[in-house]
Amino acid sequence: MSREFDIVVFGATGFVGELTAAHLADRAPAGTRIALAGRSETKLAAVRRRLGDVAAQWPLIVADASTPSTLDALCERTQVVCTTVGPYMRYGENMVIAAATAGTDYVDLTGEVPFVRYSIDKADDVARSSGARIVHSCGFDSVPSDLGAYLLHRAITADGAGEMTDTTMVVTSLRGGVSGGTVDSVRALAEMAKDGEVRRLLLNPQALSGGAGDVPRASINSEPGDMTPVDASSVDPSLRGTLAPFFMASYNTRVVRRSNFLLDGAYGDGFRYQETMSVGGVPGLSAALAGVVTVGTGVFLGAMSFAPTRRVLDAVLPKPGSGPSDRTRETGNFVTQTFTTTTSGRRYRSQMRAHGDPGYKATAVMLGESALALALDRDALPDRSGVLTPAVAMGDVLVDRLQTAGFVVEAHELT
Repeated sequence: MSREFDIVVFGATGFVGELTAAHLADRAPAGTRIALAGRSETKLAAVRRRLGDVAAQWPLIVADASTPSTLDALCERTQVVCTTVGPYMRYGENMVIAAATAGTDYVDLTGEVPFVRYSIDKADDVARSSGARIVHSCGFDSVPSDLGAYLLHRAITADGAGEMTDTTMVVTSLRGGVSGGTVDSVRALAEMAKDGEVRRLLLNPQALSGGAGDVPRASINSEPGDMTPVDASSVDPSLRGTLAPFFMASYNTRVVRRSNFLLDGAYGDGFRYQETMSVGGVPGLSAALAGVVTVGTGVFLGAMSFAPTRRVLDAVLPKPGSGPSDRTRETGNFVTQTFTTTTSGRRYRSQMRAHGDPGYKATAVMLGESALALALDRDALPDRSGVLTPAVAMGDVLVDRLQTAGFVVEAHELT
């Protein structure tokens, strides 16, 4: 593609946007053509100064999510647009349409089922026609989830061990700050969920499977529940105690199931997927803690959907554009492990592990490396276009990039 830029970071003046730009300044090969975009040229210039000499000549582009013409012009100039401007249900629709129309690859950090469903319905056919790769959820939501299942599939296929059946991701370690952007997305979802059609979509375990205008009708009981404690030994004999629900399961599981849909059901006819969180291996104590997590998550979501209690929470929760201290970002970490048993009875586990706050530092690495993969590794990418997932769009290329960036990303058979 003959474009002026390889990557444009849209939303570079936001907290995660600047972290992503900093990662690109540190990791992008010399000669990579990068620009910063946002509403304020003055704020963009300040970000560029903070990035140091390597970014001193990066161009600045003034563009506004509410002005489609500015987004059209931006997308026509770049191979990849990397956007951190959310909540995407409020600010993302114009950008995803602009990218799909221009044939520009796109990455974001959304964790919002209605937005991705909108993208599938309105942009998938357009992107397939233009050749654009529209890749949602390239941060902590949902790269560990999506690559975890993909790595298992790849290892099992290489071993000729059959197909995946019941598969569970376990968040075994999670340390970091609370994302103001994530909280704002929850606020937006709570408002939208007042609509019955949106509620039905959110409860549909296959909400993101299917093509444009084709939402599969799936019973809520056709997949494991997103808010149910799980006996750890049922996931794998090596585990003990009770596993709590993972608070982003209701989104990440839909992304993984979309990957399986886009790969024509390659994970297996009996593939069922859920996400959990470790709260310790002591049987009685872990069961109690898992119950607390389950009830607490439900209470929080209920409080966010009720205006008076939401106003109280808004006074104490992180605001959009805010983030944790440097120390919190540097000392954070996460570990996810995904377990499955194949149709031949063999057990496998994949793992992703990284240092850095999951929602900020590690997310900036995942998003930045996704943008670099689309911009610089085009010949090695799967020949796919449309509204994709990280695993389907980038697969092994993203795995290799994350490993080079210091992540532990692996899968192997258990004995």
